[in-house]
Formats: sequence, structure tokens, C-alpha cells
Amino acid sequence: MRIIIAGAGSVGTHLVKMFTENNHDVVVIDNDKEKLQLISTHYDVMTIYGEATSLKVLTEAEASKAKLFIAVSNFQETNILSAIIAKRLGAKNTVARIDNEEYLVPENEEMLHNLGVDSLVYPEILAAEEIVRHLKYPSILKAVSFASGKLYVLSIKISKKSPMKDFSLAELAEKYKELTARVVIIQRGNKTYIPYGKDIVRENDVIYLLINKQGREKILDMLGITEHGVSSVMILGGSKIGIKLAQKLEKNYYVKLFEKSREKSFQIAEMLKETLVIHSEARDAEFLTDEGIARTDVFIAVTDNSEINMLSCMLAKKLGVGKTFSEVENTDYLELVKNIDIDYIVNKKLIAASKIFTYSINAEVLNMTFFTDTEVEIFEFVVHEKSKITKKALRDIKFTENAIIGGVLRNNETFVAVGDTILQPNDKVVVFSLPGNIDKLAKWFR
Repeated sequence: MRIIIAGAGSVGTHLVKMFTENNHDVVVIDNDKEKLQLISTHYDVMTIYGEATSLKVLTEAEASKAKLFIAVSNFQETNILSAIIAKRLGAKNTVARIDNEEYLVPENEEMLHNLGVDSLVYPEILAAEEIVRHLKYPSILKAVSFASGKLYVLSIKISKKSPMKDFSLAELAEKYKELTARVVIIQRGNKTYIPYGKDIVRENDVIYLLINKQGREKILDMLGITEHGVSSVMILGGSKIGIKLAQKLEKNYYVKLFEKSREKSFQIAEMLKETLVIHSEARDAEFLTDEGIARTDVFIAVTDNSEINMLSCMLAKKLGVGKTFSEVENTDYLELVKNIDIDYIVNKKLIAASKIFTYSINAEVLNMTFFTDTEVEIFEFVVHEKSKITKKALRDIKFTENAIIGGVLRNNETFVAVGDTILQPNDKVVVFSLPGNIDKLAKWFR
């Protein structure tokens, strides 16, 4: 597939990585020669120096042959205009990155669609939605739901006393027959892999379990984990993500938002109906203690400074907060933060790139996500009547290597996939895979 990426920043670069891993024909356009040089040094792609709104540049990039044109520069107007021009030149599908929510109003989105912009991506909103999906279970390392909220992936660290320690996955499946659960990822040190029946769970492993609601309750009880809900949230930073988060959370939680700019604090206070907005940098232990940090369930740091976010989360954790989220936009830090006591790392650029990546998949994908500290990609596919995956039971299918089918939603009921499972049309299937497999996976579900 020929894909043109206009913008060689962090989002564009990550897209280049994802697309080249899956053997797509990629062209990158940017007006920064250094960024293009950096990309061409690491990836086998064609680079073109110039403005993405130039007819000459887009013609040189052969926009007429592009199956997908993606505009992800830092300038919204450039992205929209270049996508419109690329569409008129013959690009089949166009995507534009935006930073103004008014374009997501249905009538405005339809207007842009009629002009030639097929899809809009707003990274800050995607990041806010990602945090909301993960913050419901403060007693668990990480948690995310799939299949309309009926399947869950929980991340749990195996302790010395864990009843799962030193058993193979096959033995665990036999030992806990009554549990609707499956280990779909094991992280051991810096290595992440898709496990199979013979793999053994070791002390200090971080395992990712796919379970339904009933299985979640049973396994948490078995592991001695008390599940308590979230009632209070502190947000550090009146950034776009911080504001979007507060808007999404204030109806159901007690929310405090800290903003260091006095003027901006007043502006945010007028925008939010229920959130308590406080003018403060909120990086002082005494101040946070006075504000009740020890009684707070979740602390979310989303300032424009990655270092401040990480340090603030570490301080909040030390002061007794239940769970911490840190926005880290410097991708060089992502490997480092794996060893820091922060529960969840948010990178809006990687989240946006993953969303855009789904537009290249030649199968119906409802959702794609990932855990920042693992290499595993998680897809939610829809099975169609003629899908190859429906022909046999899963044990009789030579499924894609380094990938595993975890769970299924069928007629509003969920279950964990096993060897005897035969997938049916309209099933929604959660698949876990190492990078570079998407084309192979899509072939099963077309």
C-alpha cells in the first residue's frame, strides 16, 4: 500500500516505523531537512523536501496513487488543506491531525468530509479518552476494557506468594478451570512476549490477563486484591488534555485541577462546571498533603513538561496516592520510565499514531491500543461471513506467529477463546500481537 505522510515530527516518525514494519510503500514530506535526514537514516522510505500544500510536491509524491494520505504536521490549517488537495489529486483516503474541537462537531466534520478530509484525529482528546479508560481500577497495575466494556485486560505483578507462581499456563488453565481468564502477555524484565501453554509464570513477572466481568471478580479475590472504585482525582496541568479530562470526569468524580498560571486558572474555572480549579504548581509535598493527596485515588500529571510530570507522579505516589498517570511526550524517556514507580504513561503522539494506523488495515478494526511499556499491539477485529478465521476450530488453525486470540464478544456474551472455539460472523475478537503482524492478521478477518 502506498502511504504518504505529511509531517516528520513524532507522530509522523512513529507512523513511519509502524508502516515500514508492515512492508508498506511510504513517502514522507516535510519542510525540515534535518527531520527528513533522520528518518531516511533509520527507515527505507522516500523523503521529499517541501510544503505539503504544494501541488508540485504532492504530484512528485504521486498523491494520485496513494491509498492513504496522512497530514500530521504541527499546523492544523496545513494538515486540512494538504488533505483536501491530496484527495482532489486522487488519494483514496485522507487523514488530518487537528487541534480545534469545533471541527469534531458533526456538521463541521461532514463539511470537511465533503471537501476531501475523510478522517480527523485530535491527539489530546484521544489521550484524555485513553486515561479515562484506564483509571477505573486503582488497586491493579493497569486495566483496560474491550468489547463494549465486557472484556478486560488486567496487568498484575507476580509476587513471591502468588498462587500462580512457577506454574505453566497449561497447568494454570487446569488448576483454575472455573476462571474465565487467559494470560495473553508476559513481561519479564525488559522482554515482552506472547505466551503459550508451556510457558511458566515466574516471580516478578508482570502478566496481562484477559478476563470477563465474572472472571475479574474471582481472580482478584484469588490474588487477594481488593477492588475499590475511584471517587477523587487530582489533575496537574491546565493543558488541553487536563481540561478535556476534567470535563469527562467531573460528573462522576470529585476533581481538583492545579494550574500554575493565574490568568489561565480563571479561564479554566469558567469552562469547568464541577471541578475545583486551584492556582498552584502543586509540586510541594506540604501543599499536596494539605490538599489531601493521601486520600486521593488518582493523580494525573499532564503539564507540557515531561520531567515535571514524572517527578510529580513519583512524589504523589510517595505521599500515598492510589494510582498515578504521567504524560511523557519525550519518547526517549519511555524506556527509562519502565523502572519508575508510575502506574501509567501517556504519550498522545503514540496514541494518535496508533489510531491513524487502523486506517491502513484491510479488515474491520473497532479498536487498536497498546500498553506503553510493552511492545504488544492489541486489536479488536470484527469477524465477517467469509472470514478465513471461521473455517476451523482455533486449535486446527495455524494462526499468525507471535499473536494470540484472547477473547470473544458474541451476541452480548463474552468468553475467553480456547482450542475448541470456532469463531462466527459478527463476533468481535480481541487479538494480541507483537509488531509487524497486522497484514498477516488482517488476512484472517477480511
